[in-house]
Amino acid sequence: MTEHPSAQDFAAIRTGYDDNPSRSLSLRKEAYVEQGWYNVDLQAIIARTWQWVCHVEKVRDPGSYTTIEIAGQPIVIVRDRDGVLRAFYNVCKHRAHELLSGEGNTTRIMCPYHAWVYKLDGNLVRAPHTENLEGFEQKDICLDQVQVEEFCGFVYVNLDPNASSLSAQSGDLETEIRHWAPDIDKLTFGHRLTYDIKSNWKNVVDNFLECYHCPTAHKDFCDLVDMDTYKVTTHGIYSSHMADAGNAPNSAYDVSNASVKTHAVWWLWPNTCLMRYPGRSSMIVLNIIPAGPDRTLETYDFFLETPEPNEAELDAIRYLDEVLQVEDIDICESVQKGMNTPAFQQGRIVNDPDGSGMSEHAVHHFHGLVLDAYKKATPA
Repeated sequence: MTEHPSAQDFAAIRTGYDDNPSRSLSLRKEAYVEQGWYNVDLQAIIARTWQWVCHVEKVRDPGSYTTIEIAGQPIVIVRDRDGVLRAFYNVCKHRAHELLSGEGNTTRIMCPYHAWVYKLDGNLVRAPHTENLEGFEQKDICLDQVQVEEFCGFVYVNLDPNASSLSAQSGDLETEIRHWAPDIDKLTFGHRLTYDIKSNWKNVVDNFLECYHCPTAHKDFCDLVDMDTYKVTTHGIYSSHMADAGNAPNSAYDVSNASVKTHAVWWLWPNTCLMRYPGRSSMIVLNIIPAGPDRTLETYDFFLETPEPNEAELDAIRYLDEVLQVEDIDICESVQKGMNTPAFQQGRIVNDPDGSGMSEHAVHHFHGLVLDAYKKATPA
């Protein structure tokens, strides 16, 4: 495929997909293995969608900031002195040097290269030794802004200046999350897990979006939740995955004293997963970060009632890290290897019209959104 998909490229990648999941094949393997389609993923999907950054607590105070890279672009998010949350390209207007790194609190944004200084609203206030320049107006220079939004206790950014708000795009998602997690704004960071996976990011999303594999690959998980109550519902740019906590003892972690009795999970297009497992009040955020056609980085951030996980939460973290993730990473890496062989092109979507956990209709929903993005990236 060329740098930009042609109409012929799009027609080929859409082959086998049907709007009806009971008739549809999965997304073709080229979308998972070819550099060209990975480039389209970055530019047509990641750079044009709302990307998760952090819990609002990290940038709650004036002067607090954090940095992130989205589709290869360096971004800084900062709370200005008036309490307004702002995001900018983390690039000095003088010689393009990085302005801030990591996270912290600051009263100004000063470039470490030539000491150009910007206010927290992005306006340039000091540029040393420029008084003799002709046609140079300091007041006319400002950092390039990026869309930023606080949504359900978290911060998201979107590199597309024309994108509508996440709140507008996501329909009833906020109402749904706040129903099941009313204290989400008050939770605090407790722990982070990180992974480097030898698989395309879309394979990781596919695996997350169905529990058809759970009875085979995650026997512990099938005791943790009541699979008979597992229900998957797709909406515009998200899907919800709900189940009751299991009633019998399980080998994952103890939920006998759980105050949260529901397994409530939301996937937000394209690569953010919000999880509220049985136990104490919490929210786990899985951020799936594309890093190459056959490489994905993952972060699991645990937001809890207290900064220190309790004993049950430590068990849950160990279970997720040492059991569930090991199982899922092995699956995704095996699938990626299989897709790089001539033996596979695409597979059948297994669909249950009743939306049970044994169905892959949420995978089909995701593939439809991917193809919609590919179509928009294809010249008419």
